[in-house]
Amino acid sequence: MIPVKSFAALKEKDNLAPFNFERRDPGPHDVAIEIMYCGVCHTDIHFINNDWGISIYPMVPGHEILGRVIAVGDHVKKFKPGDIAGVGCLVDSCRECANCDEGLEQHCLNGAVYTYSGYEKDGKTVTQGGYSSKIVVDERFVLKISEKLAPEKAAPLLCAGITTYSPLRYWKVGKGHKFAVIGLGGLGHMAVKFAVSFGADVTVLSTHASKQADAVALGAHNFVVTTDEEQLKSVAGKFDFILDTLSASHDYNVYLGLLATGGKLICVGLPIEPMHVPAFNVVFTRKCIAGSLIGGLPETQEMLDYCADNNIYADVEIIPIQQIQTAYERMIKGDVKYRFVIDMATL
Repeated sequence: MIPVKSFAALKEKDNLAPFNFERRDPGPHDVAIEIMYCGVCHTDIHFINNDWGISIYPMVPGHEILGRVIAVGDHVKKFKPGDIAGVGCLVDSCRECANCDEGLEQHCLNGAVYTYSGYEKDGKTVTQGGYSSKIVVDERFVLKISEKLAPEKAAPLLCAGITTYSPLRYWKVGKGHKFAVIGLGGLGHMAVKFAVSFGADVTVLSTHASKQADAVALGAHNFVVTTDEEQLKSVAGKFDFILDTLSASHDYNVYLGLLATGGKLICVGLPIEPMHVPAFNVVFTRKCIAGSLIGGLPETQEMLDYCADNNIYADVEIIPIQQIQTAYERMIKGDVKYRFVIDMATL
């Protein structure tokens, strides 16, 4: 067994604290990684607070993991010690169902294994995430990181990046489309970068007028303050696609009104409260409310390679692990541009 240092929540809504545990020794198909950086996702807060009622404690959060390979199993072909590698939201799946066969491991019909607060396929071992010194993962679920990408800026691509890249690719967002993103946070700023790169006309929808300059700097063509009724009216029925990144409760009907006939509201945020949408708001205009969950391993690798080739990365603020609670407080307030990343050397 491999001794590991980490920060963990020991119970629901707990502050994170130092926590030692052990990971398995690498098996024939495993890759052992010394973690260099781990991004901080809003999902981490949801899990620590048990907002969805599925959390397991003690819990080591973190699913935007980037580090250096320190050992590989005898049958590993894609990695060798010294390589820079990444681990995202998944560490296993059944690998046999129709979805896994199509590279859609996130939709595994027999249950994907998430990077933390889940159970391994043995049904007993609890997964622990990237706020830790080391991790051991089957090579199928390890991603190659190009030397073109700065490691600290690449880590958030493993969740924030693929969460926004995947729906834009699935719905073929690109030239000739009017695209809007709700929220300019960790997810939103990546959505802007991808949509601009794909050739769409991009608008940021935000409650904060102060974010307009940042939106333009990121490449957005337009900016709408959603608390301004006149600005909202000016874009009614305008958009082909709207990507909703909000994790706080909000009125989906407002944004449905901004879609053109046949437009799609794509949800990637996970508010606690259920959405309330009258059927009239979709039936009479053939509008669609859709969802998207990260991406499978082939698509995640595609996204990482695309980012390397097109100089796309996350805008980050590096923090020591000891400042994680302050980072959570700031993240809830929207006070980060645009992703906190933990320097795990501070562990």
